[in-house]
Amino acid sequence: MTCAVIPFYNEKDTIREIIERTLPFADKLILVDDGSTDGSAALVSESQRVILLRNDVNSGKGFALNMGFLKSIELKSSLTVTLDADLQHDPKCIPGLISEAGKYDIVIGNRLGDLSEMPKHRIMSNLMTSFFLSRKTGLKIPDSQSGFRAYRTEILQKIMPGYKGFEAESEILVRASREGLTVGFVRIPTIYAGEKSKMRALQAIAGFIKVLFM
Repeated sequence: MTCAVIPFYNEKDTIREIIERTLPFADKLILVDDGSTDGSAALVSESQRVILLRNDVNSGKGFALNMGFLKSIELKSSLTVTLDADLQHDPKCIPGLISEAGKYDIVIGNRLGDLSEMPKHRIMSNLMTSFFLSRKTGLKIPDSQSGFRAYRTEILQKIMPGYKGFEAESEILVRASREGLTVGFVRIPTIYAGEKSKMRALQAIAGFIKVLFM
């Protein structure tokens, strides 16, 4: 069974569409509302295949991912896919991630094969964080900031992030390297349509530095 974990915070414009587009590629969807204040959660129709988890306050992406991971473990899934709710990840790429999951413990969607659609500041930050994480972990990491991933559920307990913010996805890679887990990458399209990023630059930098020295 494949569970798709989708954390979201104030995504009322896209939440219904990401659910509709992801359902064909996962057995169950675990939506984690990280304290939304725009009514996003009210647009999620729960069913046997769609599960909604809610935080009363905005606690950070890492915190929301952990909630989704624990639920996927509870459901005894074999694979756990993570993707963002803002449509920057195309659910049609999920089969490509899953097909590689037989070779690796973690498979990450790599957007850096085509940089034409990525904002320049995101290119620079991604190249820098990927370089330093590669050096720290000994893994070749082309796109450290991609949250479009497939995990073998059985390894999730080993790589649960301790940090609550966006730095959690980098922390996961550090924990994976320490556990001797394998990480693979598949090319996915770069999708940006002028969305306002919820990542605060200074906070993200401070979080990443903490990960490098953890």
